[in-house]
Amino acid sequence: MAADSALKVIFELEGVFIHPSSDEDGMEPDLLVSGTLRLVDKDAEVLVEYRPVEDAVDPSNMLCAGKDSSSVMEWDQCSGEKSKSLIETQQSYETEWDMINAVSFKKKTFTNGDGSLNHGHERSRWAFSVSVGDLRSVTVKVEGWSFLLLKLKDCRSSLPALHFHQGGSTDFLDSLRRVALLSPSPDDETCLLVSSPNRALSQSFENLLDDNNFGLVNQKFRKDPYVTTLGGFSKVTNYIFDAFRGTEEQHQRPPEEVADLLTEVIPGLEINQQEEPGFEVITRMDLGPRPEVSRRPPLSAEDWTKHQDPEGRMLSISKLKHLIFKGGLCHAVRKEAWKFLLGYFPWDSTLEERKVLQRDKTDEYFRMKLQWKSVSEEQERRNSRLRDYRSLIEKDVNRTDRTNRFYEGMDNPGLVLLHDILMTYCMYDFDLGYVQGMSDLLSPILYVMENEVDAFWCFVSFMDQMHQNFEEQMQGMKTQLIQLSTLLRLLDLTFWNYLESQDSGYLYFCFRWLLIRFKRELSFQDVLRLWEVMWTGLPCQNFHLLVCCSILDSEKQKIMEENYGFNEILKHINELSMKLDVEEILQKAEGISQQIHRCKDLPQSISSILGLEPDLCGSDPTHSGACPPLRPRPPPRRPDAHTSTSTSTSNGLLRASSAHNGCTVAFSS
Repeated sequence: MAADSALKVIFELEGVFIHPSSDEDGMEPDLLVSGTLRLVDKDAEVLVEYRPVEDAVDPSNMLCAGKDSSSVMEWDQCSGEKSKSLIETQQSYETEWDMINAVSFKKKTFTNGDGSLNHGHERSRWAFSVSVGDLRSVTVKVEGWSFLLLKLKDCRSSLPALHFHQGGSTDFLDSLRRVALLSPSPDDETCLLVSSPNRALSQSFENLLDDNNFGLVNQKFRKDPYVTTLGGFSKVTNYIFDAFRGTEEQHQRPPEEVADLLTEVIPGLEINQQEEPGFEVITRMDLGPRPEVSRRPPLSAEDWTKHQDPEGRMLSISKLKHLIFKGGLCHAVRKEAWKFLLGYFPWDSTLEERKVLQRDKTDEYFRMKLQWKSVSEEQERRNSRLRDYRSLIEKDVNRTDRTNRFYEGMDNPGLVLLHDILMTYCMYDFDLGYVQGMSDLLSPILYVMENEVDAFWCFVSFMDQMHQNFEEQMQGMKTQLIQLSTLLRLLDLTFWNYLESQDSGYLYFCFRWLLIRFKRELSFQDVLRLWEVMWTGLPCQNFHLLVCCSILDSEKQKIMEENYGFNEILKHINELSMKLDVEEILQKAEGISQQIHRCKDLPQSISSILGLEPDLCGSDPTHSGACPPLRPRPPPRRPDAHTSTSTSTSNGLLRASSAHNGCTVAFSS
């Protein structure tokens, strides 16, 4: 008992099968061995264990085929007495396939050569327990179901293939990734090489990429184990892990190899060493001094009311947005103002029109909510996508902002609302469904709205802006990283060249910033301030990229003076979380926007990123020190609420090349 109590079960799944070969020791050709697969932590060593069903500790949990079953997937629980009898007689079920892949079952008793009952030796021989550190690779195969081939570093030993008739292989691989590094084999795309992480080297990067912080989109791409080996982001994270930590067989990879790997796995991010035709080549630019800007106090409830006419229409909207941009909102105003900023309420709507809109949206919301609420357990068993969405949502909701009083404690009603809104969003946009990280975007909105329906529609509007961050091809994330790199080269070529020399020019350490809009970098209240400022659309398009530049500008001196390398840069950026001052960041970001705006002959690529009219660049900013909104490109209009087709809004990948000596920068035209 003491030994069992020391075990920490990381993963456990019943109904995993071994298909013994027909030519092994006279085994029956169609015999299936069913058992339990576990991943356990025992005395600081992680083990992969497989125990055939006869060896299970609790016979009542055994799975056996239903007598009247006509489908491979129909199983029922055996009673404890029935299971005990099954163990004593060592009976199994032999499967016989017919032309339509239905199966029938018949009992067969295993006997020894002398006709006596076999007491479990044939089945028990398939039990195994191996250390994860002894694994060399995991090969993923698909034949109607998924099965895994686990190979050991000791080539003389082999393990039987594990067949997942009822699913679960993806969850097993996800759990294995928590304790080991899985890297795609260069020779076989279905093979994942296994290596144990070096904790001393990897702690900072592990913190950056753990389930709670950075693994926010991996789950989306793991539709099945085979796709995992092909998913771009999965490759990126594994390659970075590998390059950063090193493996037991190989020390840390050289910097140039890291760059080559990153270029290989995310096409379009490459930095070419030669100028290509059609590129706008510019030399180092003098942007001039950065203007000093100031912030103002938050907009009060009284000031907000002054901008409404007697019928409730908002007045002087441009001025109102400018006041919000310069100081944000007092909390008492947010519940109403955010609905306008996010586009849920039209700015020119009357109070009565908004009441009608809310009634209609309430009806629409509960119609969609009823869709998943009315799905029976039986139906959900046949809907793997809905089942996966629900599982992910339940997991994420239970760990979202639990230190915030609005969500803390057991049986918190705020958690129930988070869950229900996210499940309903799956009905609103079933193609996207739920991806890890979306709970982070919803949490502040629900906190402010304190209303399920209003929070849902505001979240829908926010997701219209953020949709591409979570799409499977990651086009939005790739585009933003390239745009950020382009802006940084313009603002500080010396710093960008330094990052490039440390194989950090791709700015992957900013990934989390962009993915969930600094939600994990700032305090909860600072996130509210930052988001409402960015939702004004001022002072330019993609202002969040200038927020990134503002943070990097504050950290560049330390990074370069301390001569930080790849590892240290990641660690340093990760440790900025909860140490940033939102007002300082916004002040500097606004100054940067004015500095760029005043620049003469601004490169077309920069104008395109920020949505500025080139012929107006260089003019003096107005609006009391803020850049005027120079007709930024409007956000993409989403299809009708009942349509799940997403709209691509990418401006295209802005590929850039730089001469290696850093004297010339090339921007895409």
